[in-house]
Amino acid sequence: MSEQSFDVVIVGGGHGGAQAAVALRMNGFEGTVAIVGREPELPYERPPLSKEYMAGEKPFERLHLRPEKYWQEKEIELLLGKTVTKVDPDGHVVTCHDGARVGYGKLIWAAGGDPRAIPIPGADMPGVHEIRDREDVDAIVAELPGVDRIVVIGGGYIGLEAAAVLTKLGKHVTLLEALPRVLVRVAGEALSSFYEADHKAHGVDLRVNQTVAAIEGEGRVEGVRLGGGEFLAAQMVIVGIGISPCVEPLIAAGASGTNGVDVDASCRTNLPDVFAIGDCATHANRFAGGASIRLESVQNANDMATTAAKAICGKDGSYDATPWFWSNQYDLRLQTVGISTGHDEAVLRGDPATRTFSVVYLKDGKVVALDCVNSARDYSHGRRLVELGIEVAPEALADAARPLKEWILSPARAG
Repeated sequence: MSEQSFDVVIVGGGHGGAQAAVALRMNGFEGTVAIVGREPELPYERPPLSKEYMAGEKPFERLHLRPEKYWQEKEIELLLGKTVTKVDPDGHVVTCHDGARVGYGKLIWAAGGDPRAIPIPGADMPGVHEIRDREDVDAIVAELPGVDRIVVIGGGYIGLEAAAVLTKLGKHVTLLEALPRVLVRVAGEALSSFYEADHKAHGVDLRVNQTVAAIEGEGRVEGVRLGGGEFLAAQMVIVGIGISPCVEPLIAAGASGTNGVDVDASCRTNLPDVFAIGDCATHANRFAGGASIRLESVQNANDMATTAAKAICGKDGSYDATPWFWSNQYDLRLQTVGISTGHDEAVLRGDPATRTFSVVYLKDGKVVALDCVNSARDYSHGRRLVELGIEVAPEALADAARPLKEWILSPARAG
């Protein structure tokens, strides 16, 4: 097939890919740019899919990251509905599923990840869904009028957000988590306990330490069989057990990486002229003690995109952005900053019964992360504590009457 060629080709039309194109133009890049996206849609926001979009509160058009006119004015070519299946680093060419070949001078890989499949019988049965793109959510919404009972598998943010929306829509929701508590990989026990109790108070049948043996039904899902033998009747199942980074073409081309693709501080891979950003990029992160990690967040995708764009434009800059994340469930606005993994102490700040509180995570006496529920002030001030690595006595942090900015203005007052 005919071959197009661009100075920069961006694989992936999500937050990272869109931001990379925007950042290139903002940093003065005048060469040709193309985004190769596997969806037929203009680049759009992903977080609202499991929140406002599924609830019917926000139309899809309001999810667009930029209007179509923007991409035209900035001369950014959108090659939509194409999945890259092969990368030729020597020839500087990517090949798409339809045989189309696209040449590049620089390549930014921003393909994100796919929902992790659950390895049980019936996982591919009609009525079993995941939440990753617009098509997924549209399929769920289309079936909801004929659905009364729903089982959500997975107690991470996607599962909890979906459970909250579906409960508000009047559905009977059972949420199953295989581990001893929800959010176990990203939050401490206090936050997990709070969200478990809140979901139960809203009517969710939330169960932890639960394994799923099979999804059963005749031609369409009729329920879930638990590992202990119990059968839970349901007309829909939503699986949210994490993602697998979409990096197979890069790995096959010789890129290094075992959990995603390894990148340096400028988001370069070991392949010539190839960068990787966002959910699929493994990088050394100082907020994780220098450990190599993948961060699945809009913040990470956007900031890595800007870093890669600056590098392509010949500007200095290393990725050193502060990690942050948010989640909306019911009337709860959770804002997280920093990385709590590996903390040695967690301090509860405020009373969860008031639905406004924070959990501050410490390591070796320093503030490394915060989870703030309906507490924007703690989040704003706590962010600086994390960035500066300030030491604060736990008993001082526990006093919610003392604003966190006190230790920003005067770090010596740690007690």
